[in-house]
Amino acid sequence: MKLAVLGAGCWGLTITKLLNDNFEEITVWARKEDLSDDLIKNKHTSKPLEVQLSDKVQFTTDLKSAIENAPIIILAVATVGIRPVCQQLKQAGYKDEQIIVNLSKGLELPSLKRMSEVIKDELPTSRLTILSGPTLAREILNGCPTAAVVASTDMAAAKAVQQHLSVPSKFRLYTNKDVIGVELGGSFKNVIAIASGFADAMKLGDNCRGTLLTRGMAEIVRVSVELGANPSTLYGLSGMGDLIATCSSPFSRNYTVGSLLGQGKKIDDILAELGSVAEGVKTTKALCELAKKLNIEVPMSQAMYEALYTDITPKEVLDKLMNRKLKKEETYNLA
Repeated sequence: MKLAVLGAGCWGLTITKLLNDNFEEITVWARKEDLSDDLIKNKHTSKPLEVQLSDKVQFTTDLKSAIENAPIIILAVATVGIRPVCQQLKQAGYKDEQIIVNLSKGLELPSLKRMSEVIKDELPTSRLTILSGPTLAREILNGCPTAAVVASTDMAAAKAVQQHLSVPSKFRLYTNKDVIGVELGGSFKNVIAIASGFADAMKLGDNCRGTLLTRGMAEIVRVSVELGANPSTLYGLSGMGDLIATCSSPFSRNYTVGSLLGQGKKIDDILAELGSVAEGVKTTKALCELAKKLNIEVPMSQAMYEALYTDITPKEVLDKLMNRKLKKEETYNLA
């Protein structure tokens, strides 16, 4: 069986390496500027992570040949690229029976649409699945085990992806019908990951980290449930699972963004230094806009928005959060 992976970024190359033994043929498609000579000739790259792929993997800039005869197509491009790539798929001969697996975690700006909504705009009859969970690329490349969830309204497609993308002892997949919850949990946790890195850089301690995770989760749940998510999904792999991993690891790009913010650096300099996409930066803006429309309080997310997009100092961010009006704790009843 052939696998097509669209996107040669960090996650795209990581999933390619992870699934090497699951498929007889793997073709990675990317823009010409994203394919280095080292990657094409030697199946190797050192930026942003060291990845060595097998000779089985082929690279191409021809989307038509990449997806031809591939029952499963993995979308591993940044959120900003999802719509244009889907438009190109239509022109490249995409067939409705080909299952799409989207890995991108975020919301489209300025529409505030989830990635599944964007994909369905362009490919309305596609067999679409969403893969999300605690999937830090460096750990997967090091052979560490993890689990994730495949969400879809088409459970036959979700089960097919579960079967073909699971890797014994390394990558365990679960299925879920709650596309909204899986997508929003995977997207919104990046905002809290920025806050976690921010707090760690200021050496605020483990008590503060515990506070950030629980109060951050409360914000994620409030907004996501209002948008149609099942609250129990948000306490699963794509929500709480991904939140814990991303908020605790310096391997997380969003955690790193927060850490550098907490050191007083400006976002433009941080992104230049990072050299790769941190979806939480744009997701913070999207989450705050959604919360405003829904009239929902998201103080932690709003604080991170100010840290990212204004000249507020790290100490001022902390003071604003800690000195808000006192109130009772509200938790979501899952019963």
